Amino acid sequence: MATVPYPFTAVVGMSDMRLSLLLNAISPAIGGVLVRGEKGTAKSTIVRGLTALMPDVPVVTGCRFSCDPAAPDPACPDGPHEAAGAEDRPARMVELPVGASEDRLVGALDIERALSEGVKAFEPGLLADAHRGILYVDEVNLLHDHLVDLLLDAAAMGASYVEREGVSVRHAARFLLVGTMNPEEGELRPQLLDRFGLTVEVAASREPDQRVEVVRRRLAYDADPEGFGARWAVEEGELRERIAAARALLPDVALGDAVLRQIAAVCAAFEVDGMRADIVMARTACALAAWAGRTEVREEDVRQAALLALPHRRRRNPFDAPGLDEDKLDQTLEEFAADEDDDPEPDPDGGPDGGPDGPGGGQPPQDGDGGADGPQGEDAQAPHDQPQAHDQPQLPEQAQGPESDPAPADPKAQSEGDRDNTPGEGGETAAVGAGEPFRTRRLDVPGLGEGADGRRSRARTAHGRTTGARRPQGTLTKLHLAATVQAAAPHQVARGRRGPGLVVRRDDLREAVREGREGNLVLFVVDASGSMAARKRMSAVKGAVLSLLLDAYQRRDKIGMITFRGADAELALPPTSSVEAGATRLESLPTGGRTPLSAGLLKAHEVLRVERLRDASRRPLLVVVTDGRSTGGPEPLVRTSRAARLLGAEGVASVVVDCEAGPVRLGLAGELARDLQGTAVTLDELRADSVSALVRDVRGQGHHHTTRRAA
Repeated sequence: MATVPYPFTAVVGMSDMRLSLLLNAISPAIGGVLVRGEKGTAKSTIVRGLTALMPDVPVVTGCRFSCDPAAPDPACPDGPHEAAGAEDRPARMVELPVGASEDRLVGALDIERALSEGVKAFEPGLLADAHRGILYVDEVNLLHDHLVDLLLDAAAMGASYVEREGVSVRHAARFLLVGTMNPEEGELRPQLLDRFGLTVEVAASREPDQRVEVVRRRLAYDADPEGFGARWAVEEGELRERIAAARALLPDVALGDAVLRQIAAVCAAFEVDGMRADIVMARTACALAAWAGRTEVREEDVRQAALLALPHRRRRNPFDAPGLDEDKLDQTLEEFAADEDDDPEPDPDGGPDGGPDGPGGGQPPQDGDGGADGPQGEDAQAPHDQPQAHDQPQLPEQAQGPESDPAPADPKAQSEGDRDNTPGEGGETAAVGAGEPFRTRRLDVPGLGEGADGRRSRARTAHGRTTGARRPQGTLTKLHLAATVQAAAPHQVARGRRGPGLVVRRDDLREAVREGREGNLVLFVVDASGSMAARKRMSAVKGAVLSLLLDAYQRRDKIGMITFRGADAELALPPTSSVEAGATRLESLPTGGRTPLSAGLLKAHEVLRVERLRDASRRPLLVVVTDGRSTGGPEPLVRTSRAARLLGAEGVASVVVDCEAGPVRLGLAGELARDLQGTAVTLDELRADSVSALVRDVRGQGHHHTTRRAA
């Protein structure tokens, strides 16, 4: 592995990400960067390059927590540091792996020594290593929720707390947080998205010339890292000096009342929750001004700050695409434009036209617009591409849509569309829009699982209520104090105890067994045949599935979707954590043709078999959405019954959402549920607020699993 990092100034394109990182390097109080986009776009390479540009960090000699000699942390576990020496070391980039444990992140106490000797023997974690440096979290959306909570709490408070049974350790943890994620693998919860200061979208260039330049530079670097780095040493040095100059200038940047009104107006116009967006926008605008070598914040700074700080904060539900309506942004800025009579600070270059290089405002500070001493940037495709301003963040097309949240389809439009969706066993029909989603009853898997933390089914987890105790299995992290005392008490005389106190040995230690909830694999099997395409019927069915998808997102599940129609079934959505993908597939789902229900169930059996090999601890919940009719292939009812009994015999927890309507009902969905050894609910009963949504427990016989409970 090369010891010389890839130069930051040699990166081609990625101007949004580079600018966001530089702004955080100038003003760490902004709160870090969340990078959304596809793999293979040099995200970690860019972050490592930024680390090399950071100034050396003065630290107390021998301090594992990187205390500043000028202002050491009085609560440092390695303190006090009054007479300690000092040394300089390079800034660190610490990477947090997806599979990291809580102890690896925050550190761990030696509980045995704490109980028996009263010694706070603390082993620092990654948060301590990242103090005064950069913490890089790849695939942050795949971390367990409680780890993300700990990570973002430490970033917000600037400190990490570790507590075990009354013994606590605190240490400083201030770092530049950079997280990356692929939206196709699932979103972060909105309240966690809000904790990241800025967000950017990245994607590989589609320009052949730019892609050629990327490959050319990478091959040159791999062949001779030292030589390649030497060719960019001048640009790297200039950029390092410019970062230092912007840091020094930042305290002198003035934020006028007129600019503050613009920031408040923009945040109010986009209906962001809370006040964090206003604060982050203000800090980002100040950093942009300092980066340009100015001491006053201009309108173009506010616009650029909005494009970086607001897209991830205006999300209302997991089906909303991130991004801003830039026309609305420009209109708001123009309406609350700075007035010379109101603001003593002139704004000669402000206004709706923004910078000199394009309409719409969005031109952040350029190397030549502010008199900074940094490198002279050129076009992103040029060989000497430097971090510089650009007109607007290049968000993907789906992020450029209207600001308003997607609304349910108009009832009149649905009625007109449904006229073409007449029932039929052999014809094709157009896709029908989904009805408005609603809050559903909780569907869960019976028994006690051991899957990933979530919010659906009962499971043994690292977090939750304590239900018992056991001998430690590996490192002891969750001490069960009462059980430990009970185990040690009978041996006190033999251990020669004298006076008060308790002699505790390793064999006495007991760890707590906790019960919480897990996330499941919710596999939808959706009937898209002609019998489901009656007037307004498919719209109601899609609305129900959309509601279940939203419920799966909130309960941290993986989801998959199988549809069956015509002659066969298909896996419309392989199991994923992205409910957005499921909602998109559902919205465009066509209907029509015969009803190969048995094919849908057999496809579900195959998908679950493969997923069981990939993750045996994640238990499945099969949700079959159908009216129960089966018309595809020879002996359709017999084949359907056999396929259902196969799933039932394997103990797959199943729910059949009965979509049958009309005065005459055949009750086929109920028979299907019995073969699956599951339960059936109607569309009305699926609603959490329905009077008929009562708790049901239908227990199977012998070794078969009980039907799942809906509560």
